[in-house]
Amino acid sequence: MSIAEHLPVYLVMGSQNCYQDPIEVLRKAIQGGVTCFQYREKGNGAKVGSEREELGFHLKKVCHNYGIPFIVNDDVNLAIQLEADGVHIGQQDGLVQEVRSIIGSEKLLGVSAHNVKEAEKAIEEGADYIGVGPMFHTSTKKDTEQVRGPIVIREIRDVFPVFPIVGIGGISKKNAYDVVSSGANGVAVISAISQAENAVKASQELKQEVEDGRLTVEK
Repeated sequence: MSIAEHLPVYLVMGSQNCYQDPIEVLRKAIQGGVTCFQYREKGNGAKVGSEREELGFHLKKVCHNYGIPFIVNDDVNLAIQLEADGVHIGQQDGLVQEVRSIIGSEKLLGVSAHNVKEAEKAIEEGADYIGVGPMFHTSTKKDTEQVRGPIVIREIRDVFPVFPIVGIGGISKKNAYDVVSSGANGVAVISAISQAENAVKASQELKQEVEDGRLTVEK
C-alpha cells in the first residue's frame, strides 16, 4: 500500500494531547478509521527520556497490530530507537536530504510545507509526502505559519497533480471536506480525535467527510 492510501485520516498525538490513556485513544481511533499515526510527544506535560520511549513503543505496537504506519515527529534518533516506519519533520527540523541519508530509503519521510516553493524543495530532496498547513486557526500548535486555508492545497496540487498531500492545522469534521475537496489525500488532526469524548465516533465522522471530499474531486 502506498503512503497516499494511508493519508485519509492521519492522527498526530502525544500523551499531552489526551484526556484519556493515549494507548487506548489510539486503539479506538484506529478502530474508527484512522489510517496513519504520528507520535508527537512534545510541549507542556510531555513525557521525556525513558517514559517517552516506552510510550512510543506501546503506541507503535498498537499501530502495527492494526497494520498502519507509525511515524515519529521531528526526532530522528527516537525514530531509530523505536524502529518507526518513518519520520515527519518541519521546515526548521533539519535538512530533508540529511534526514533521508540517516533513515535510509525504506523509511517514510514526511515534510511540512506552507507554500508551493517549500513543497517543491521537499519533494526534490526526497520527501514521500508533505503536510500542508495550517489550514485553519489552531490552539494545539503555537509555532504555526500564517493561515491561508485550503487554497494552498490547490496551488500545490496544480504543480504536483499526484504527489501525496495531507492537510493539517485546525481541521475538524466541520471543515475536513473543504481540505480534501481542494485536492488533499487526507487530513491530519490532533485534538479533533485525541480530545474527543468518543475517539471511535470522532474518527468515523472524519473518515466520512474525507470520503465525501474525495468523491467530489473524482466527479
